[in-house]
Amino acid sequence: MIRIVFRAVLIAILLVPALAAAQSGYPNHAIKIIVPFPPGGINDVLARIVGEKLQAKWGQPVVVDDRTGAGGNIGAAVVAQADPDGYTLLLSAAGPLAINGGLYKHLTYDPDKFVPIALVGSVPNLFIVRKDLPVNSVAELIAYLKANDGKVIYGSQGVGATTHLTANMFMTMTGTHMVHVPYRGETLVLQDMLGGRVDLFFGNISAALALYRAGKVKVLAVTDTKRAALLPEVPTTAEAGLPGLVAVGWFALAGPPGMKPELAEQISAAVNEALAMPDVKKRFYDLAVDPMGGTPAHMADFIKDEKVRWGDVVRQNHIVLE
Repeated sequence: MIRIVFRAVLIAILLVPALAAAQSGYPNHAIKIIVPFPPGGINDVLARIVGEKLQAKWGQPVVVDDRTGAGGNIGAAVVAQADPDGYTLLLSAAGPLAINGGLYKHLTYDPDKFVPIALVGSVPNLFIVRKDLPVNSVAELIAYLKANDGKVIYGSQGVGATTHLTANMFMTMTGTHMVHVPYRGETLVLQDMLGGRVDLFFGNISAALALYRAGKVKVLAVTDTKRAALLPEVPTTAEAGLPGLVAVGWFALAGPPGMKPELAEQISAAVNEALAMPDVKKRFYDLAVDPMGGTPAHMADFIKDEKVRWGDVVRQNHIVLE
């Protein structure tokens, strides 16, 4: 009798997690992933790759919804006001999660209140210059900028975007000055570079790879501590003489304020499972994106470090937005 009772108690203990999961019923209807940047960009593409795998795993629709504008603030605000039930998530680049809190005077959301779920991927940025700019190295670019002070035009995806902040980091380090022209997306910057209206862009490798391989733009360096696998011939900024210039783009999944830690962990596990799939790794590789993954706690620590990195650039260059 004692043995039977013990076995029943043991079975009950083992069933508690499973029963709790079953009772939670998540997910039992469509999930929406808000992307706060334009459709067709790397942020949007990664959300669709991950969303496709989550949909297959959960058997529920996963819809990607692009809510663009205001440096990612419009989409971030939508998620910040959503119910913390896991059915509205934010898949974003650094802006709304790690930069905008120190950049904007007034936000309609608190970036610190988002609940970390998982880092999704990172992508190195590049020194991209127009084909006919008379420079072929970072050293030659710096010399050219000093000889043409305030005449060279660089593009970005908007004031406060990592492309803009990277340019400011570069100018501070080198004592150079350029003219900034903000755009609404990286594709538009590159289009104007092809048209000769933009000289320099600190864009990500995914956006420029095809143009570079076609000989339509030049790439002088990778703003990372290691060379890019798809561009092994291009030196890092350290190899090019600027060891302190490191600016890697990244994308992460977060939940609305108030999301329960158990739910964040559950979604994180599913995202990590997706990122480990060979076909996902291949699709990321083709985009020059490194899968990241990790726990919500790991993501929280990562973002804390990124806030310090970009916050320093914002303060040093007195960049403030309304």
